[in-house]
Amino acid sequence: MGLDKRVASADQALEKAGVSDGAHIMMGGFGLCGIPEHLIAALKRRGCKDLVVMSNNAGVDDFGIGLLLQTRQVRKMISTYVGENKLFESQFLSGELEVELVPQGTFAERIRAGGAGIPAFYTPTGVGTKVAEGKEIRDFGGTDYVLESALKADFSFIKCDQADHWGNLTYRKTARNFNPMMATAGSVVIAECESLVEVGSIEPDHVVTPAVYVDYVFQGDQYEKRIEQRTTRS
Repeated sequence: MGLDKRVASADQALEKAGVSDGAHIMMGGFGLCGIPEHLIAALKRRGCKDLVVMSNNAGVDDFGIGLLLQTRQVRKMISTYVGENKLFESQFLSGELEVELVPQGTFAERIRAGGAGIPAFYTPTGVGTKVAEGKEIRDFGGTDYVLESALKADFSFIKCDQADHWGNLTYRKTARNFNPMMATAGSVVIAECESLVEVGSIEPDHVVTPAVYVDYVFQGDQYEKRIEQRTTRS
């Protein structure tokens, strides 16, 4: 692949990347903050099924990953909580959707380990609970630790603030969340940005995800940026 990673749209990115049925996909975001809105919508249009999606949660019923749950395109979710998505909850409880719930810190470290080439690690989180069932437990210094495996994906869908033509990425405040880690743990990384700039426009010290991790980048428009729960003073 050349240095210029630009594609025209989310649909073109999925086509070039070869996203298909059964894909394992990491999707950045926390709630609805920093989610790859356009890539999720394009994946729905593409109609890929039997997907394994790794994301902190599944958005809401009618937005984010919830759109893929509506069309029954997701076979399994690896997440930290059900959140605000009643459809996610109902499919989980009925057994229609396979769900692997992971403690949030463990989820983050499993992704980081996957990107760093570390196959597994020990953590005290989850010892003595269902999280540890069937997993190796070892004593270190008088404390039990459970062995957790790393997470990797066929594809990582990333939402960033700025990107240049080579695929150097920056993020905006809390929209950064899981995106940088997931950009290291996917075999093919597609980034959607709010602003696509010329190479050299981003200060090198401000680059969070270097271009070496990114395969395709495109500029999105008309981001909804919905808020799950809006709380204001009376």
